[in-house]
Amino acid sequence: MDDQKRRTAPKAFKGEQVMPKNTFPPDSIFCKELNDLFPKEFLRQTATETGLIKRERKIDPVIMFWVLVLSFGVGMQRTLASLKRNYEHEAKTTLRDSSWYYRFTDELIEFLKRCVIHGIEHQAMDKHRDLSEKLENFEDVLIQDSTIIRLHEKLAKIWPAARSRKVAAGVKVSTLVSAVANGPKSIALFSERTAEVKTLKLGPWVKDRVLLIDLGFYKHHTFARIGELKGFFVSRLKGTADPTIVGVNRIYRGNSIDVVGKKWSEVLPHLKRQVLDVEVEISFKRQKYNGKKRKDRTKFRLIAIYNNDERKYHAYITNIFGDKLEPEEIASLYGARWEIELIFKELKSRYALDVIDTSNPKIIESLIWVGILTLLCSRAIYNLFRRIVVSNGEEPVRFTQMRWSRVFSETAHRHLSNLMDYLKLDFDTLKMMNVMHSQALDPHVNRKRFREGLWA
Repeated sequence: MDDQKRRTAPKAFKGEQVMPKNTFPPDSIFCKELNDLFPKEFLRQTATETGLIKRERKIDPVIMFWVLVLSFGVGMQRTLASLKRNYEHEAKTTLRDSSWYYRFTDELIEFLKRCVIHGIEHQAMDKHRDLSEKLENFEDVLIQDSTIIRLHEKLAKIWPAARSRKVAAGVKVSTLVSAVANGPKSIALFSERTAEVKTLKLGPWVKDRVLLIDLGFYKHHTFARIGELKGFFVSRLKGTADPTIVGVNRIYRGNSIDVVGKKWSEVLPHLKRQVLDVEVEISFKRQKYNGKKRKDRTKFRLIAIYNNDERKYHAYITNIFGDKLEPEEIASLYGARWEIELIFKELKSRYALDVIDTSNPKIIESLIWVGILTLLCSRAIYNLFRRIVVSNGEEPVRFTQMRWSRVFSETAHRHLSNLMDYLKLDFDTLKMMNVMHSQALDPHVNRKRFREGLWA
């Protein structure tokens, strides 16, 4: 393995089984990975702490968790009735409708949220991908963005939509994705009307990390705050922003014009060089303190690169200066924001995040968290699979996440069945027959049936 492959290839973790070349693991390896991510002891304890299971009842929180995550989350079961039947099949028991439908409560929401936090923290403990040499000065690259889930109009008061001519509702799923962990770092739900910039909560976690910011989060005060926390950012320059150029970092080939002391709007129409790399000064207002907003100034790096296809300049603003990344590398890094769009596509097209046909807010929130948990489980097995194929001498880059998500969705029912066996939650055939009898029996006793008088 050459130096480049050695730097980028995922490493086997301590205690992990390394497969012989050109062989693949038994199903128990994947079951172990899922159980390590969400141990049954953790699920039972969390269910008790959140009040989901107040005393021993028919519903087992472990089976319910995995049925939700590996049934609804992958689109195998779209309704609560089908989920109930799937639970009965896996638990080898029968349930009253009330025992199942009334389980979608605030306690279940809290249980699922804690599971999401646990899953994110578990995956963040391990380094699933290595940053390239160009990014070795940074701890991680983080991408912040949101996606909208449209809901029934009856929920407009709870989750009001934005810019709608009619009554509408929508949930904004705000997500922070880690490149190193290869998955979400934090997730929160807001109403669609919530401004993007209000969903980004800065803190010490940004230190030595690069945050790729969409224009919806564009705010000079936010950029200054990231720098004060010893973090870094890259953003497209907002069209209305007009910073003053105070210095030139490097002169590139092209028609060189004097730019120092001029506004960006004055320079852009006369710009002829392929790349512009300058230092700019921006004035902004601090947050209110004692009822007043204090004015302040700070300096950033502005990069403009001419796009031959679109025949215009793409401008970026950052606090990463030239000794760390070249202008083209800044533009390429910002392009990595596409990764979070792929995660949203995966959540919606594979894990049913935008297929929630109900007006019950508790069911909606529960199933949103279920979809996110399915993503976490998919990524856990995906990261394991990448390490296995590397040990077989294959290139992991060919195993894309979108193709993997399709494979995971199509095999999730097998993972569920194998996991029940692995956790020793399987039961005898007689109980299974009782379940089938209960599910097949029409509950409408007095309903008249076609051909009733012809044959039975």
